[in-house]
Amino acid sequence: MSGREHKPDGPVRRILRRAALAFGGGLVLLGLVACVQQQRNGGEPVVQPPPENSLRFASFNVHYIILSKATGAWSVGDWEARKAPMDLAFKAVGADVMAFQEMESFAHGDDGSTNLTLDYLLAQNPGYKAAAVGDHRSFPSTQPIFYRDAKLRVLDQGWFFFSETPDVIYSRTFNGSYPAFASWVKFAPKGGGTPFTVFTMHFEFKSASNRRQSAALVQERMAPLLARGETVVLMGDLNARLGSSIVQGFEAKGLRFAPVEGSTYHLNRGMNLFGAIDHIATTADMQLAAPPVVLRQKFGGRWPSDHYPIYADYLLP
Repeated sequence: MSGREHKPDGPVRRILRRAALAFGGGLVLLGLVACVQQQRNGGEPVVQPPPENSLRFASFNVHYIILSKATGAWSVGDWEARKAPMDLAFKAVGADVMAFQEMESFAHGDDGSTNLTLDYLLAQNPGYKAAAVGDHRSFPSTQPIFYRDAKLRVLDQGWFFFSETPDVIYSRTFNGSYPAFASWVKFAPKGGGTPFTVFTMHFEFKSASNRRQSAALVQERMAPLLARGETVVLMGDLNARLGSSIVQGFEAKGLRFAPVEGSTYHLNRGMNLFGAIDHIATTADMQLAAPPVVLRQKFGGRWPSDHYPIYADYLLP
């Protein structure tokens, strides 16, 4: 065997060079697309005061806490670092009604006796109360709805799981994955006004069939309210974008989605790569008083969650 290095002949060398150039060009193109998406789906609007006589509705996926982890992502130590930013974000929104998702201090099984985020935010914001909460053995409290006690009172509340047995607490989803559910609260304005029911939910991100079946169940549970002409608000992390079949299904039932623009999920890094998956929708009798807002910013130098809080101002009928 010769000691000389074997080099590809002319045609082969040209093919390899073209392939390398194409690969490099692909990486550059991918980077440019990411930059364009970041710009398109980003922006940091300033919170404006709500229009007169309106109510501000907000939704925020705050990410769970892993109680068995002392440090690292989503650990108890991480919560200690982000709880003040979480409170700053909550205060910045200034909602009259805020629906939460993933407000869970995760232990093992269905033990929901500890909820660090719920307790902390309530302690820091005495003007608010929490609905869609109760004894964890009979009411799943990881999707609470905070409301201004001076403006609203609770008439009723409930829950149902995205399951073949929706009224069995902590029942697994349609395909057997982790339990997921919807919370709902019926409010009445203090001093008189139209009552309204708020649903908050979090659809699974992996399974499209779970999302479809979960959305169908929510629509089924909403149907009697809609048939009676009642006012309904839907909020939460749908893991679906405007124009998707999930959103269109709710629109077909008469709900109108606030035109949220840009990203609402940012990978906990401020990366705005795709359109909104967190939404606010209402029955047609509610009038949008101002464009919806996504607060894409750090608070106290940190991201409080891997989602941004969103809000929209509405006039009740």
